Amino acid sequence: MLRRLLPDRFTCALLGTVLLASMLPCRGVTAQAFGVLTDAAIALLFFLHGAKLSRASVLAGITHWRLHLTVLASTFVLFPLMGLLLRPLLSPLVTPGLYLGVLFLCALPSTVQSSIAFTSMARGNVSAAVCAASASSLLGIFITPLLVGVMMESHGGGELSWDAVGEIVLQLLVPFVAGQVTQRWIGGWVQRHRALVGVVDQGSILLVVYTAFSASVLQGLWKHTPLPVLGGLLVICGVLLALALLLTRYGSRALGFGKQDEITIVFCGSKKSLASGIPMAKVLFAGHPLGMIVLPIMLFHQIQLMVCAVLARQYARRDDAAAESMSHDASLDDAQAD
Repeated sequence: MLRRLLPDRFTCALLGTVLLASMLPCRGVTAQAFGVLTDAAIALLFFLHGAKLSRASVLAGITHWRLHLTVLASTFVLFPLMGLLLRPLLSPLVTPGLYLGVLFLCALPSTVQSSIAFTSMARGNVSAAVCAASASSLLGIFITPLLVGVMMESHGGGELSWDAVGEIVLQLLVPFVAGQVTQRWIGGWVQRHRALVGVVDQGSILLVVYTAFSASVLQGLWKHTPLPVLGGLLVICGVLLALALLLTRYGSRALGFGKQDEITIVFCGSKKSLASGIPMAKVLFAGHPLGMIVLPIMLFHQIQLMVCAVLARQYARRDDAAAESMSHDASLDDAQAD
């Protein structure tokens, strides 16, 4: 249990990247070079995800439309409503810039890899999880910018430029579609080299984090973010995740879903994607202190991994206990029959 709660290597790398950017921020020509490298890495990442995503797996779960609508409603309706409705209560805990990052967090799509992994670990409906998480990630390219525009306007953060939406489509969707088109030729190779996708995935995030925090440090990020504010951000992320887990769990039961589907809804509907969020933030918030925008995503990402790891193991133990109980009852019935 303790090992599950300890930070993994990637989280340690994220913390190290933030520390490096705080001590040695890139600037000038170096910052421009890192920016170009980051854009290329993000495009490569979404190309590889497009080549890796199995259309057969998606089609296998796509008929379960009630589950997918529930996951999408949780991701793109429930979370934004929580961010807006809880703002009077939660926003005093942090600065306005950080709460803008919280609202952006609420508008993000679900994760893909960890949602599927936790659903599988908890013995949920894996094929539906593949479809739901993939649909959320793909639709988020269009929905997230629109939600951000609405929430920015209500938050007093300005209006969203349609050029930013077009840039997101160009940078994320076009490489993804290109990956899908070339899947028949390179899909098998990508599946055999999953580690490469992981390296590009984590590497692109680390590049964006370094450039974002470098710019924000030069603008005085840590001077405007004292420890009590970081503590307040931790509370906000914990509250949002706890509410999402509770509402998806009991909401799925109220809607009549079975246990396997409940697990899928809980783990796909309560997650937010760091891999999609940071590239989107780079485009959507080009004129804002980017470090404050991505800090809530980074913190929420680690909390959701630790909490969902524990929750998945609890679901799996309950499944094992139920199977053992059924086996014991069957043995008693056989003994009585004899």
